[in-house]
Amino acid sequence: NKNGITEGVIWKQLLLFFFPIVLGTFFQQLYNTADAVVVGQFVGKEALAAVGGSTSTIINLLVGFFVGLSSGATVIISQYFGGGRKTHLSRAVHTAIALAIAGGAVIMVIGMIGAPWALEAMGTPPEVLQYSVLYIRIYFVGMIPSLIYNLGSGILRAVGDAKRPMYFLIICCMLNIFLDLLFVVVIPLGVLGVALGTLISQVVSAVLVLFVLLRTKEDYRLELKKIRFDVPILKNIVQIGLPAGLQSAMYNISNVIIQSSVNTFGTDTIAAWTAYGKIDSIFWMIMDAFGISITTFVGQNFGAQKFDRMKKSVWVCLGMAITAAVALSVTLFFGGQYIYRLFSDDGEVISIGLGILRFMVPTYVTYVCIAVLSGAMRGAGESLVPMLLTAGGICVLRVVWIWLAVPVVHDIKTVIFSYPLTWAVTSCFFLVYYLRGGWLARRKKALGYPLDQKEERIMEKKRARALRRR
Repeated sequence: NKNGITEGVIWKQLLLFFFPIVLGTFFQQLYNTADAVVVGQFVGKEALAAVGGSTSTIINLLVGFFVGLSSGATVIISQYFGGGRKTHLSRAVHTAIALAIAGGAVIMVIGMIGAPWALEAMGTPPEVLQYSVLYIRIYFVGMIPSLIYNLGSGILRAVGDAKRPMYFLIICCMLNIFLDLLFVVVIPLGVLGVALGTLISQVVSAVLVLFVLLRTKEDYRLELKKIRFDVPILKNIVQIGLPAGLQSAMYNISNVIIQSSVNTFGTDTIAAWTAYGKIDSIFWMIMDAFGISITTFVGQNFGAQKFDRMKKSVWVCLGMAITAAVALSVTLFFGGQYIYRLFSDDGEVISIGLGILRFMVPTYVTYVCIAVLSGAMRGAGESLVPMLLTAGGICVLRVVWIWLAVPVVHDIKTVIFSYPLTWAVTSCFFLVYYLRGGWLARRKKALGYPLDQKEERIMEKKRARALRRR
C-alpha cells in the first residue's frame, strides 16, 4: 500500500508517472493528427487546412478553458488523496463528473452555434470554410463524452494511476485511425468521415473511463446516483481552476489573433502551419506530461505536508523537462522534413513548413519553466498569480507584437517570433516569483500548515508592509 508519489525515489517515480502520461498524450494528439494525415493525403490541402488552422484554434479555446477550469478538481482530489481524506475525496469525484456533464453541454451549444461565425471572423479562406464548419460542428457534438474522459482520466491521475488513461487513449486512437481510413479511403466521405471517426472514438473513451470509476473498490469509486454538485467543493474547484481556465482562454485568444494573421498568407501557408502544429504537438504533449506529473506530485506531497520532498521534486522535474526539450529540438530540426511529407506532397507547403519548423524548434527550451513551475504552484493550490504572469508575459505581449510588428514586416517569421519572445519573458517572471517563496508560505498559512523560518520571515515582512500602508 506504499504511495510512491509521497514515499518513493523522486526521479524514478516521476518517470514512472511521466511515461504513461506522455504516451497517453501522444495518442490523444494522434486523434487530430490522424485526421490531418488522412485528409491531407486523400482529400487535399483545403481539407488539411480545415481540420487544423482556425478549426483547431477555436476548439482549443473553448475546450482549453474548461480543461483548465476542471484542473482544480484534479488538484483537490490529489490533495485529499495524499492527506487520506476519504469522504472529501468521494464528494470531489462526483462533483467533477457533474461538472464534466454540465460543461460539455454548454460548450457543445456554444461551439455549434458560434463556431461558423468565428471561422468567418478569423478570415478563413472560402475554399476552406465549408469543410471547417462541417468538421467543427460534428466535433462539438462529442463534447460531453470528451470532457467526461478528460475529468475521469484526471481523477485517475490524481490518485496516481496514469496507466489506465494511457491504455484507453491507445485503444481509442487506433479506433480513430481505423475509422478515418474506413470513412475516407473505403467510404469516400472526406472531412465528414474524419469528423465521424473522432466523434465515435470520443464516446468510446468516455465509456472506458466511466467503467473503471464505476467498478473500482477504492475511495474514488463513482456512483451514478451520487453525481451532483457539492457546493463547497465546487467552490474550491472553481477557486483553483478558474485562473487556469482563464489562462488557457487568454493563451488561445492570442493564438486566434495569430491564426488570423497566418490566414492572410493564403492556403499554402495555412496548410503548412496546420502540419507544423501537428509536429509541434510532440513538444506540447511532453511539456503537458511534465506539467501534469509535477502537479500531482506537488498536490499529494503538499496534502501529506512533505514540503521538502515537494520542493525537490520540482527541481528534478525541471531538469528532466529541459533535457527532453533540447533532445526534441535537435531531433525535429534535422528530421522534420521527413515528418512533413506525411501530411502533404505539395512542394510549396513543405518548403514553407520547413522554414517555420527550423525557426521554431531551437527555441523550445525557453518555455520549460512555464510548464513546470506553473504546474507545481497549481498543485499547491496557487493558480491566480501564474494566470496573471501568463496573461501579461504571453498573451498581452504576443498580441502587442502581432499588432505592431507584423504590419511593418509582413512575413510569417515575424508572426511566429511572437512565441519564443513571449516564452522567454514569461519564464523569467515565473522563476523570480517561484524562488521568492511567498506563494508557498501563503498557501501553507491558509490551510493551517506549519511554516519554516524563512516562510515566517516572509509573512512577517508582509504583515509589516500591510501595517505601513495603513
